[in-house]
Amino acid sequence: MTVVPVILSGGAGTRLWPLSRALYPKQFLKLIPNDERSLLQTTLMRLPEGDGIAAPIVLCNNDHRFLVAESAQDCGVATGAIVLEPTARNTAPAIATAALWARAVDPEAVLVVMPSDHVIADEEGFRAAVKRAIAVAQTGRLVMFGITPNQPHTGYGYVRQDEPLEGFGDTAFAVAKFTEKPDAETAEAYLKDPHYFWNSGIFVLHAKTFLAELERLQPQIVRAAKGALGNAQTDLDFLRLDEKRFAESPSISIDHAVMEHTDKAAMLPLDIGWSDVGSWSALAELGETDERGNVVAGLAAEPSQAFFEDSSNCYVYSTRSLVSTIGLNDMVIVETPDALLVSHKSRTQDVGKLVERLRSGDSRHHEQHLRNHRPWGFFEQLNLGDRFQVKLLHIKPGGTLSMQMHHHRSEHWVVVSGTAMVTVGDNQKFVHENESIYITATQWHRLANPGKVPLEIIEVQLGSYLGEDDIIREDDIYNRRQDETK
Repeated sequence: MTVVPVILSGGAGTRLWPLSRALYPKQFLKLIPNDERSLLQTTLMRLPEGDGIAAPIVLCNNDHRFLVAESAQDCGVATGAIVLEPTARNTAPAIATAALWARAVDPEAVLVVMPSDHVIADEEGFRAAVKRAIAVAQTGRLVMFGITPNQPHTGYGYVRQDEPLEGFGDTAFAVAKFTEKPDAETAEAYLKDPHYFWNSGIFVLHAKTFLAELERLQPQIVRAAKGALGNAQTDLDFLRLDEKRFAESPSISIDHAVMEHTDKAAMLPLDIGWSDVGSWSALAELGETDERGNVVAGLAAEPSQAFFEDSSNCYVYSTRSLVSTIGLNDMVIVETPDALLVSHKSRTQDVGKLVERLRSGDSRHHEQHLRNHRPWGFFEQLNLGDRFQVKLLHIKPGGTLSMQMHHHRSEHWVVVSGTAMVTVGDNQKFVHENESIYITATQWHRLANPGKVPLEIIEVQLGSYLGEDDIIREDDIYNRRQDETK
């Protein structure tokens, strides 16, 4: 029997805006106090490979594929596969695809399905619980973890335990019912009832059993997943599911598709310091408070970067600016270079509504930071004016931009640190620190970092149109499409 960790990394983390954005969502952020790993990296490392545990499968969308690969590489985790979902279809089709993939490797494979953006304080306790859950799953049960609630949370689904499962004492139970996010009064009642638990969204599933139940309850999902996986294409280190076949699946969660309708559901209660970090209020609960209950994070956690005057129970996260408050209570303040959020703690679940309003307009603040990540590194907008733009380019060692051309802008590059290999037309030359080179509109050019240290360049663009979509690529080692200019 092979245990296959399956990491679902398709979320956008909208309720942690403005820090989390569509093209750089919360799973890639370092949000855990005193931990330099991103949420995805902690999840990748949660079940170390060995002792029957296979390398993890990660399912994500096309926009995040290089971020996932880089995250895994940076924390030293070799993935079994990075599977690209061509369109969002919720968790059931994604898990079905992973189950088919795992079953092909080992007919008795067991999946440990984990969202990429949760926090678990007691990692050893989680691993011990997974071992217990695997034993339950091998009896033909579809296992989920229930979290012991510590507050009447209205943002989580709840599950009610039934009778204990024979042979497992008081560690595993049948499931009596599922409840979607309740109102405040119902949540209060659930908190007082020891039979109710939060639905963690973490599952341990015998692949063959899960697929059999899915075939019985939602056969169109299985058909679509088989077609998408059977016609998948390899692209560098990624596996691209067939777009047409995957889109034939209904968009539905594993709870609605299977868990709420099967008689095979089982629940293991857990108390392991779990959080889905689903809001700024939830994130505040992870931090260390001062004598008045205030929590600081990001730059604000550095000395003399946040000042509170007659303020209590506030949460401040900053990236560049000093933040000061006077006479505030129970507030959340999140500062980024291009957006500021101020909210009462009781309303942080509504941040997603703001993001929906941003999506409906012309702004890209919901989608992208001033820093834009690329497989070769990143660029960051420093200034933008009429007919000019200034950027910082950061190219990691070995990184190479595509051979490209712009119709409407010229570019002036000044090397700040490192050494650049610059190709213009048929000519190639090294450009060193404190040297520059000028590239006119319509000239084919390429930039690479042949060195062992990061290359940083100040780029000044001049022209009548400075949009990122004014890029014509001729050759790209990352195999990006022409329309990938976000």
